[in-house]
Amino acid sequence: MDGSILDHFAAHWLVYVSMPFIAAIIGYITKRVAIEMMFRPVRFIGVLEPFLGWQGVVPRNSARMIRVSAELITSRLVDPREIVARLDPDEITRQIQGPLLLTIDETTREVMAKHHPQLWEMLPVLAQDMIVKQVQAGSPVLVRRVVAEIRANIGEVLDVQQVAITALERDKELLVRLVRDISRPEMAFIARCGIYFGFVLGLVQTGVWALTREPLILPIFGAAIGWFTDWLAIKLVFFPREPVRILGLFPFQGVFQRRRAEVAKQYGALIAREVMTVPNIVEGILRNPKSDRLLSLIRQTVERTVDEQASIAKPLVAVAVGTRRFQDLKHAAADKAMSRLDATALQAEPYATRALDIGNTIAEKMNRLTREEYEGLLRPAFRQDEWKLIAVGATIGALVGHLQAVLMLQ
Repeated sequence: MDGSILDHFAAHWLVYVSMPFIAAIIGYITKRVAIEMMFRPVRFIGVLEPFLGWQGVVPRNSARMIRVSAELITSRLVDPREIVARLDPDEITRQIQGPLLLTIDETTREVMAKHHPQLWEMLPVLAQDMIVKQVQAGSPVLVRRVVAEIRANIGEVLDVQQVAITALERDKELLVRLVRDISRPEMAFIARCGIYFGFVLGLVQTGVWALTREPLILPIFGAAIGWFTDWLAIKLVFFPREPVRILGLFPFQGVFQRRRAEVAKQYGALIAREVMTVPNIVEGILRNPKSDRLLSLIRQTVERTVDEQASIAKPLVAVAVGTRRFQDLKHAAADKAMSRLDATALQAEPYATRALDIGNTIAEKMNRLTREEYEGLLRPAFRQDEWKLIAVGATIGALVGHLQAVLMLQ
């Protein structure tokens, strides 16, 4: 070895020893910055959007990622016919029986008192209670009819994809949490890779610097460390898709692929808790472009049930107020019942959540996806703007390398 190199090393041994460690720090810092830039800020910060400023990769591409996620959920993970078939009409009736009876009681009394106050006041309390109880007696039949209609026509009354899109668009940070939570171990792996790869490249950097002592070597290697470690770490998250053996001895597989069973369970739980919830499904059934037919049928069912169960009081009411006004009374009762439909249906939320079992259903079906389909859960978060993250890593690495050169040449 050239004596001048040994002399220089002896004189600056601390600098040489520190190079691999500084390179490891560069690798780690560039990874952490890249990870944070994926998720933050949620909204664009800067001027002249999208050129002078930054918005997290995931929130900026939220529309595309929401479409990808919703398509996967609806096409491969959630079959509305399958999950709705798990609902037992009798159990739903039992779950909402108390609130439903109370709603019928209040609705009947309010409608009668509002539309026919004189007649209602003339009736003895016992007669009023009889009318209410007679209408209440039809509630189990009403619930079974409605549930049967929903189960028979679920494809027409529930757009699962729209439910998913609406939930994800309603809360922009929900998609960020979804991606971040399922990819947390992958993000930690990327950061660790920065340390390992940076240290190895730092050893090479040290050797080249010892031979050349060229100031440009440090910023060039800093940029290379930032660029290469970012690129390699992201690739190793997904590839190889299938398990392979390095040198025929050490098993290796992309981190995200290796965690498939864990991710499936976690993703299913997140979707069940945040996206495909019972309130969101109820809203999707009752508040979508396809819901008119269902709502019309529910209205008709309510009116028919009132008509059937009010048979005792019907002759008295019809004579007192006239057949036409009696029809108006039924319509008013239906309107009132429709206004409380959401709140009444949600009384069965705990039972429906257990029965639908969306989390476990998604987890089970995710484990049946192909490697490429499964990769699609997370890969869209990286693919389009991957080069920007790598470029930022290279830039930070070059700046730190330049700072190294300035300090070492003083």
